[in-house]
Amino acid sequence: MKIKLARIYVDDQERALRFYTDVLGFTVTADYSQGGYRWLTVASPEEPEGTALQLALNDNPAAKAYQQAMFEQGQPAAMFFTDDIEGEHERLSGLGATFTLPPTKVTGSTIAMLNDTCGNLLQLSQLTWQG
Repeated sequence: MKIKLARIYVDDQERALRFYTDVLGFTVTADYSQGGYRWLTVASPEEPEGTALQLALNDNPAAKAYQQAMFEQGQPAAMFFTDDIEGEHERLSGLGATFTLPPTKVTGSTIAMLNDTCGNLLQLSQLTWQG
């Protein structure tokens, strides 16, 4: 069994598409529309056949409430891993990303948190322990 798809709710799919591709550097793996529905997924260029991230419109009241509550509590909607968190922080800041937490050492890793401009916080993590 594999995890092939994860979903994140966004308040604007066009803005999300720009952020996740132009800023984070992900690639579009699917972009299909039918009526008012749009299926939009991205993936890491480092693992193009790996797990995709669906950028789902938060037009469901439950999804919207969940997204807003997580954001207000400072909880990340997704976590991405890197081998160079300082370099990613510098690169993403240069592309206009807003960090709510700069790279910070915690037990077993260094983390940073940024706003995806679409209603979510994202956590970047660099593991410092071997498991």
